[in-house]
Amino acid sequence: MNNAELIVFIIYLIFMLGIGVYFFMKSKGGGEKEYFLGGREMGPWVSGLSAGASDMSAWVLMGLPASVYAFGLGKVWIAVGLAVGYSLSWIFEAPRLRRFSIAANDSITVPSYLTNRFLSKSRALQVICAIIFLVAYSIYSASSIKACGTLFNTVLGIDAKLAMYIAAFIIISYTFLGGFNAVCWTDFFQGLLMLAALLAAPIFALFIIRSSGATASAVPDGFWALAADRNDIISGLGWGLGYFGMPHIIIRFMSVRSDKDVKRSAAIGISWTVLILIFSVGAGLVGRMFLSDLSDSSIVFISMVRKIFPPVVCGILLSAILAAAMSTADSQLLTAASAFASDVYKPIFRKDASNKEMLWAGRIVVMLIAIVAVIIAAAPGSGTIMGLVENAWGLFGAAFGPVILLSLFWRRLSYSGAVAGIIVGAAVDIAWLTLKVYPIYEIIPGFIFGGLAAILVSLISKKPGEDVNRLFDIASDKNSSL
Repeated sequence: MNNAELIVFIIYLIFMLGIGVYFFMKSKGGGEKEYFLGGREMGPWVSGLSAGASDMSAWVLMGLPASVYAFGLGKVWIAVGLAVGYSLSWIFEAPRLRRFSIAANDSITVPSYLTNRFLSKSRALQVICAIIFLVAYSIYSASSIKACGTLFNTVLGIDAKLAMYIAAFIIISYTFLGGFNAVCWTDFFQGLLMLAALLAAPIFALFIIRSSGATASAVPDGFWALAADRNDIISGLGWGLGYFGMPHIIIRFMSVRSDKDVKRSAAIGISWTVLILIFSVGAGLVGRMFLSDLSDSSIVFISMVRKIFPPVVCGILLSAILAAAMSTADSQLLTAASAFASDVYKPIFRKDASNKEMLWAGRIVVMLIAIVAVIIAAAPGSGTIMGLVENAWGLFGAAFGPVILLSLFWRRLSYSGAVAGIIVGAAVDIAWLTLKVYPIYEIIPGFIFGGLAAILVSLISKKPGEDVNRLFDIASDKNSSL
């Protein structure tokens, strides 16, 4: 155990807790909109960086570099797919979703938006969404908590399960206290740290290699080949589809304070994400030349940092892995909590629930999901960090992606079509994963069939009423005061 690294980790965790306490004190008396959406007052830098940080979990520092280190440049297609998908979601989806969510009764969650978009009194869609949220986010959060356990175990020698409990406690604490503001601001700082770490490690390692004129290990044949199996390319590009339906990311689009700030947030968020992905791939490529053969490729970034930098700097840079894991887990917990409190608890169980009661309902759900996530992460057969992320990412993208897009760009979409699209998208994704129908990422067939189901059911069901069409027209008009 390195004491300097441990001290840096402790300081970092205290800083994250301090942000939660600050926003808890600042927002006393604020309602559910303040807690779950920050009052729609997020500026471009915070919204842009927090959207990216909430997406890029620990896999971007451990999973992707490990894959590139082990198999070569052919694994770059996931990064390409993510970069394209993220850019398109900010450019085409974000401006309209912000406006539509305001026009749809000032909706603060994805399920409430989809219900209010059709001015429906039915709660079926909200309940279905909330169930998917609770299941998928428990799995997704488990990947982040598992990454924290691996980090502390590898770097400090702390028992992995104990480290998971500590990380979960910290994440629960600042999410529980400060809500959306705390999550966004912690993600903002964590996003900066992640970028600094991924810039520093491969650049310094490459400089050392060029100065010495030698590499630590021979690069395998075909390592630099960009070509890959056709199914790998299709699956890698398919990852980009997830952005159109990822609730903890697109809720950032809803929180931006103005249309003008959406454009600035897009520029910041896209730039950050593209840089992160480039240097994540770079860490794997440079790591292969800089390090001798590793028995565990997932620690390539950790090994590179510890070999180059002194302990204090090393502790700061390795905190980026902690930042990546926490910035994703906190967003997922809050999004799931907001969906349950606003879309299930209040409309079904407690219609007269006060703001204070709603806040506590959300906070309790944060704790429950975190507990389930820790149980999953600590289970021996829970799978890899990347595997957990892949499963949850596919489910969200297939279930919500096509329906969200159609709700923003197709006037004819009906409430029944939206429900059918979500159910079919989720069902096809799960069935494809379980039955292993064909070796491509399950998000692709799930997204296609979910979209087709939404379109077909909308065409055979009753057309939206004039009031629904009017809402669509108002939200589509850039000159309207939204």
